[in-house]
Amino acid sequence: MASSSQNGIQLLLAAEQEAQHIVNAARTAKQARLKQAKEEAEKEIAEFRAQMEAEYQSKVAESSGDSGANVKRLEAETDGKIHHLKEEASRISPDVVSMLLRQVTTVKN
Repeated sequence: MASSSQNGIQLLLAAEQEAQHIVNAARTAKQARLKQAKEEAEKEIAEFRAQMEAEYQSKVAESSGDSGANVKRLEAETDGKIHHLKEEASRISPDVVSMLLRQVTTVKN
């Protein structure tokens, strides 16, 4: 009996050691997988960041090009308005001078 209980204890100890090896192997595999998943996630993040940066740069380039076109358009509009105002001033200038001379030369009591 003592021998069979000794064998039973030895079997339990061996099973416990085997279980401990299995648990340790599972922990090691889990840590390796977590490390691999982290590396994959960092790689995907870097790719996504590069893609977003490229899209941002292309939009900045587009808007910069547009702003150059907008500046040219605004300059053209401003030049047109200035030209129109000069024409209007030239057209009504004689009337304004005439009115001012009338006001200055008219004596009121």
